[in-house]
This record gives sequence, structure tokens and C-alpha cells, in this order.
Amino acid sequence: MSADQIRRDLERKIKSRADAETVAGKHRTKASSAVAAANKARADATKTTSASTAKSKMSEAGRRDKDAEKASKDAAAADKRAASLRGEESRLRTRLATAETSERKSTEQKQRREDRRAERERAAERADYEGRISAAEAAAHQAQNTAATLPQTLPEPKPEKLRVLLLGADSRGAEIGECGLRIGREQQRIAAAVRAANHRDLIEIQPRPAATTEDLLEGISQFRPHVVHFSGHSNESLLAFEDDDDAPNSGTVVAGAAFARAMHATDEPPTLVVLNSCDSAAHLDAIVGELVPFAVGMTDAIGDGDAIIYAARFYASIANGQSIASSHAAGLVALEFAGLDPKIALLKANEGLDPAAAVLVTGTGTA
Repeated sequence: MSADQIRRDLERKIKSRADAETVAGKHRTKASSAVAAANKARADATKTTSASTAKSKMSEAGRRDKDAEKASKDAAAADKRAASLRGEESRLRTRLATAETSERKSTEQKQRREDRRAERERAAERADYEGRISAAEAAAHQAQNTAATLPQTLPEPKPEKLRVLLLGADSRGAEIGECGLRIGREQQRIAAAVRAANHRDLIEIQPRPAATTEDLLEGISQFRPHVVHFSGHSNESLLAFEDDDDAPNSGTVVAGAAFARAMHATDEPPTLVVLNSCDSAAHLDAIVGELVPFAVGMTDAIGDGDAIIYAARFYASIANGQSIASSHAAGLVALEFAGLDPKIALLKANEGLDPAAAVLVTGTGTA
């Protein structure tokens, strides 16, 4: 029998015992009243001079004595029942304590089993994540080694549109950050800035607002972007992408070095990488190299609105045919006009390359 069933039985016994005690009390009160009435009748019989009245009073006294005797017996029976119920109540309390202890132990065992199952799942997820990162790092490292001897020059201009890959992730991973980001708003502002620019027809933007690591690798190899832009959570060691899962999740964290090597895992690496996220300047040295000439990162934590201000002005200038250096400077001034610290955004160029001479959009296509 479960603890709940025993508890309900106990409650019924307690009520029955209380009812029996109430009945016993009523019978004792009735017996006391009958005894008092009998005594009064006898006293009245001794005081009267009428023989018939005395006889009547004595008869009444006899009836009252019988009533008192019956009430006393009924009270004793009710007391006996109450005593029996108290015994049953005590036994039920003992059984309830035993059942509660057993159920508590069962619940604790079930929780321990659930904790062990959850820990196994987390371990499997960690192993899977580490395996995927190791594979990506190995592929990127191989690609980096293959291209290490290439000259440090900008690619020759091609008669094609400037392709910009916008990667946005708001996984809110506990290891990176908790506050939500307006990824969609930032991508809308960038697209609007480009649409209003002189060379809007020479730029193609591909937004991926819930970017996973697969979006990163697929976007680089399939879309072949000249510019890779990342918006999301990051710190000095990691960047957070989203999991390919419709259910709420904490996302996937990617080591900064692995992200940098991913930029080299293509035959056509990007010319510019923009990390529009907190403390991302720590990753610039790993990104900028023989294959990626320029990169922008943030030297400290940056507010969501501040990041949007910089990005919108930066890409507006790029689309107006300005150099990377001038576009970066315009983004800094926009921050300063908004009352913000312009030193938070840092542009890094590969040694021997001048960002002031790097124009990504010309009248004939990308440069």
C-alpha cells in the first residue's frame, strides 16, 4: 500500500476516533444529568407529606437511575471504540513512516539513475563535439599547411559581385553569455545600408541568422564569400554557434583557433573577416595570415546596439567604394557620434598589405 493510501486511512481513523470521543462525552453528560435528576426526585419524595406524591417521585428517581446506567454503558462503549481506534491510528502512523521512508529511498534511487543517464548523455555530446572540432581542425590545418607558401598579395580583381556571408548566432551558451542579441536587426541594418549605397547592385548578401558550424563550413565552400561577418556571443577563447536543433539548447562553442582555420578550409578564402562580438579581437592574429588579408574584431565587451551602429556604417562605406581602412574609420566615427568609445573596434591587416589600398567594390566588380 502506498504512503498516500495509508495517509488517507489514517485520516479516516483520526476522524472516527474523534467522533467516538465526542459520542462518549455526550453519553457521560447525559448520565450525569440523569443522576442529578434521580437525586432531586428522591429529595422531593422525602419532603412531601402526600403518600401518592412521594410514591411518584420515587418512581421517577428509579427511571432516572436506569437512564444514568444506560448512558454510562453507552459512554463506556464509545470510550472502548475510541481506544481501539487510537491503537489502529498508532499502527497506521508507524506504517506511514515506513512507507514514506521507502518511497523517499525509491525516489532518490530514481533520481540517481536519471542523473547518471543525463551525465552519460552530456559525456556523449562532449565527445561528439570534441570529435567534430578535431576533424575540422585537422582539415583546416591541412589546408593551411598546403597554402602556407602562397604569396602575401591581394587576389586579382574579378568581374563579379562582392559576396558577403552574414553569420548570426544567439545560442546564449552558459560559457559565453546570457543576454539575447538582435541578430535579425543587425542583418536588416546591413542590408538596408547596402541597398542605399552607390554600388548596391555589385554586392550579394547571404544572411544566416541562426548559424551552425555546418552553416560556417558550407557557407565558405558553397557561397565562396569575399567577406565573412560573424555576430553572436564570444570571449577571448571561444565563439558560440547554434545547434541544428529546433528545441531550446545552449549552442555549440568553437575554439577561436578552429574558427580561424576554418577560414582556410576552402580554395577561395575570404578577403575580410569581421567578428562583431565581445572580446573577439583576441582571435585576429590567428585569422589574419597568408590567405586572409584583413580582419576586424572587438577589444572589449560591446553592446548589441553599438555593434549594429558600427556594422551598418562599415558596410555602407564598403558599398560606396571606400577602402577597408576608410570604411573602418567611418564605423569608428559612427560609434563616436553615438557617444561610444571608438577604440573598441580593431582592424588588423597582414604584414605588407595596406587596408587603405584595399577597395572591395569598384565600378566593375570586386577588387
